[in-house]
Amino acid sequence: MCGRYTLITDIKKIAETFHVEPTLATMPRYNIAPTQDVVAILKNGTAHLSTLRWGLIPAWAKDESIGSRMINARAETLAEKPSFKSLLRGKRCVIVADGFYEWKTEGKGKIPMYITLQDDQPFAFAGLWDLWKAPDGRQIQSCTIITTEPNELMASIHNRMPAILRPGAYEDWLNPQLRDEQVLTHWLQPYPAELMKARPVSKLVNNPKNDSAEILA
Repeated sequence: MCGRYTLITDIKKIAETFHVEPTLATMPRYNIAPTQDVVAILKNGTAHLSTLRWGLIPAWAKDESIGSRMINARAETLAEKPSFKSLLRGKRCVIVADGFYEWKTEGKGKIPMYITLQDDQPFAFAGLWDLWKAPDGRQIQSCTIITTEPNELMASIHNRMPAILRPGAYEDWLNPQLRDEQVLTHWLQPYPAELMKARPVSKLVNNPKNDSAEILA
């Protein structure tokens, strides 16, 4: 699964990387957790930065509590599950990150590991989003991060990893006119292990209330 990640990169660098306008004001985030707001890219007309709540609340949900249980969606079953099938066809997003955490079992304990690209550049999780309308009139846009099989690096840490999109996939993934499930799921392969790196970090990350550079010490 993917349950915590970072976005430390300056918004201008993010905008440059993903060819969008720097329309959001952001602060460095060292421990992004489910139910929090995240930076994403949507496309209706032109691609643009947006803020989504992490934890998918489907349009049909009776209440928003379901979001805490839908932080991830398995790539292998997207086209089969009713919760995700229609979103795969028409409500895809890119969730911007520059690193993520996973816990490696060693002996009787777990060591938090921080995984980034070799060049430390920001990257894109493949995601799905939806709009939920609450009985009291509130409207919440929320998202889920897609996960896939681990690559060689991640297999030594965990049995899943987030689906990180290659730059060449951004246009297809965000194109609302593209509805071919085979083309879309082709992009959800494990990211090449040789382009990634991992290292242990502080156990401060275990508490989502901690959100500082000390985590990465």
